Amino acid sequence: MLGILALITASAFTGAALYISFAEHPARLGIDVPAMLAQWQPSYARGYVMQATLAVASGLLGLAAWWAGGGSLWLAGAVLILSNWPFTLLAIKPVNDALQSARADGAHENAVPLMRRWGRLHAVRGVLGAGATICYGLAAAT
Repeated sequence: MLGILALITASAFTGAALYISFAEHPARLGIDVPAMLAQWQPSYARGYVMQATLAVASGLLGLAAWWAGGGSLWLAGAVLILSNWPFTLLAIKPVNDALQSARADGAHENAVPLMRRWGRLHAVRGVLGAGATICYGLAAAT
């Protein structure tokens, strides 16, 4: 049961990350810069809470499934989903901070390149989530 819950939460995380990468973020890039920054800030704040919670829950559930003797695929999935935390803090947070400053200062000249970079970095989160989902799915199938 722990493993199935890990799979469900990893799938939810991945779905949210893919939605952001393929729907929300491209749409955001299509609006004017002040509106883009104004939309991004609350959207990111809400998404962060949801995705962070899902990543932690999935990772802990995957670790518990592995600890209970479920096999190394549970551990691999847990490591992948939990790696979103350090990746976000080390790679995405500096871009987030720059985007927050651009909005606060009205310094919009760098906003579009920063937003494009943010989108590429966020796509990595979708890949990590998909990798975890695949590992968990394979573990559940065996």
